[in-house]
Amino acid sequence: MILSAAGAALGGLLFGFDTAVISGTTSALQDRFALSEGALGFTVASALIGTVIGSLVAGWPSDRFGRKPMLLAVAICYVVSSLGTGLALDWYALVSFRFLGGLAIGAASVVTPIYIAEVAPTHVRGRLVALNQLNIVLGILLAFLSNYVISSLAPADTAWRWMFGIVAVPSILFLVVTFLLPDSPRWLVVNGRDGEARGVMARLGFRDPDAEVAHMRVAAERDVAAAKPSLFQSAYSVPVTCAIAIAMFNQLSGINPLLYYAPRIFELGGAGVDSALLQSVAVGGTNLIFTLLAFFLIDRYGRKPLLYFGSVATAVALILVGLQLESAHPNGALVLAGLLGFIAAFAISQGAVIWVFISEVFPSAVRGKGQALGSTTHWVMAAAITWAFPVFAAHVGGWVFAFFGAMMLLQFLWVWKVMPETNGIALEDMDFRRGH
Repeated sequence: MILSAAGAALGGLLFGFDTAVISGTTSALQDRFALSEGALGFTVASALIGTVIGSLVAGWPSDRFGRKPMLLAVAICYVVSSLGTGLALDWYALVSFRFLGGLAIGAASVVTPIYIAEVAPTHVRGRLVALNQLNIVLGILLAFLSNYVISSLAPADTAWRWMFGIVAVPSILFLVVTFLLPDSPRWLVVNGRDGEARGVMARLGFRDPDAEVAHMRVAAERDVAAAKPSLFQSAYSVPVTCAIAIAMFNQLSGINPLLYYAPRIFELGGAGVDSALLQSVAVGGTNLIFTLLAFFLIDRYGRKPLLYFGSVATAVALILVGLQLESAHPNGALVLAGLLGFIAAFAISQGAVIWVFISEVFPSAVRGKGQALGSTTHWVMAAAITWAFPVFAAHVGGWVFAFFGAMMLLQFLWVWKVMPETNGIALEDMDFRRGH
């Protein structure tokens, strides 16, 4: 069970690696292709535009053909994208291959949490789905670390190619591992393959595969009897609203601008180029450590308490960064402390909770559609904010971080007043429809 979840979560590692690796290339790309601030923002956001489409289209083939075939398709796209981006001869090829990588990231953000949730028993589901987030932040750390090492070893005019191309190594590993994964037992039951589902659950280590499959069969027949429900109906207004809200708040925290433009932000705080890349590694390391901590807390304390803490802590850290960047003589140490505090608070709260919560909050009949909705909302916001950030930062400076801090305070109110707790509820019993 753990190996299957970890193997699928390699898609998360590629998610983080491929997403963050561009942070070390922005200056080189701007010089190499003579990009304006707006064009640079589009270049960085091109992968995120792909993620929007990938998350939109991944739900149907995942339900039709299964979770494992979709993970294989994602792995192949990662390999082609990383090699193509590293070898790109012009800006159009670069953007096209980054877009392909974005398709893979968007599909992975839908399929991987569903797959892990469906191979995990209730009492460890939060931790195993959070394993995907752990791999995402591990991928981010590896991207920052590899960027720093490559910048130290490779000539400046070719380092950016190696930064992109190195992603092919974990991509090929993910492709090999995916061939070894079992199919999702819940998907097998929905498609009338109960015998295969029992075999998979026995292999995964479930204590009573017969009882588990019987429970899944009841849920599947209930969903069939209810026909093919539309996601956008009043009965599902609560989970739909919650998925959209948590996905929007995730990006309104400013997490993606920090990851994609980390070296530039540290340079604004007075750091040199090499020091800025090294400080980016510190961001990735902090992200990993506090995601590990969240891994042990999410099933013990639940989803809402983590968000209560994270909302307040991220707001304080972001406002500190904004005030420092707006001062006449910014203190680089305080900028670093604020950004590390932000990433720590984000990792232990929003970063760990979002994909777990979205994979849980919908009833079985619309879970695939709901996951796609949450992922698509997340990536639309990510693309828009990442594209706009260089332009807004150039005009309003550090106040953009104060805005992100205010959004985190608004998130606190949403968690308090609206968000339901999903901890400890079996997937088959998850039902936050109006009137339930």
